[in-house]
Formats: sequence, C-alpha cells, structure tokens
Amino acid sequence: MTELAEQGAATNGYLTDDAASQMTKANKYALYYLADARNVWLDEMLFAGNEVLDRAITETKLFNEFLSKMAGAHSVKDLGAMYQECARHQLDFIRRDTERLMKHSERVIDNTSKLVESWRQN
Repeated sequence: MTELAEQGAATNGYLTDDAASQMTKANKYALYYLADARNVWLDEMLFAGNEVLDRAITETKLFNEFLSKMAGAHSVKDLGAMYQECARHQLDFIRRDTERLMKHSERVIDNTSKLVESWRQN
C-alpha cells in the first residue's frame, strides 16, 4: 500500500511539474507576443506620424505654389497655363501618395509576417 501511495505522489509531482512547465511556456509565449505586437504598433505609429507630416508639408508647398502662380497670372492665357501646370503637379502628388500607400501596405504585410514567424518560433 505504501508503494502505491509513493507512486501516486511521484505521478502527481510529475504532472504538477509538467503543468508548471507548460504554464511557464505559455507565459513566455504571451510575453513574446505582447512585446512583438507592441514593437509593431509603435513602428506603425511612428511611420504614420511621419507620413502625415510629409503629406502636410507637400500640400503646403503645392498650395504656396498655386498662390504664387495665381498672383503672377495677368491674363486668361496665363491662368490656363497655371491651371495645367498645377493640375500636373497635383496628379504627380497623387501618384507619389499612391506609391507611398503601396509601400506602407508592403511594410504592414512584412511586419505581420515577421510577427507571425516570431510566434511560430516561440
């Protein structure tokens, strides 16, 4: 009877140690997940802030150029030329903005895949 009690205690100890090690692994996994998610979130916030600032600067330059051209136009012909040039600049800005959006989308996909890959490794 004593041998059965000792075997039961040994088995319970093994199960307790196994459960504790599984809990430790789960906690470690959760910690890595939260740290990686925080890093991705901070990177995205920094990137978005820089993009907003860059866009505001570009919009301000375009508006300043528009006002300058408008002030320099003295005839209807000059206004037509100014309109064409400003429209070309605005289309160029839209192209650059679309390229930035594509680059950002690529960054999001890359960061997400790296985050998923780090989860798999841990």
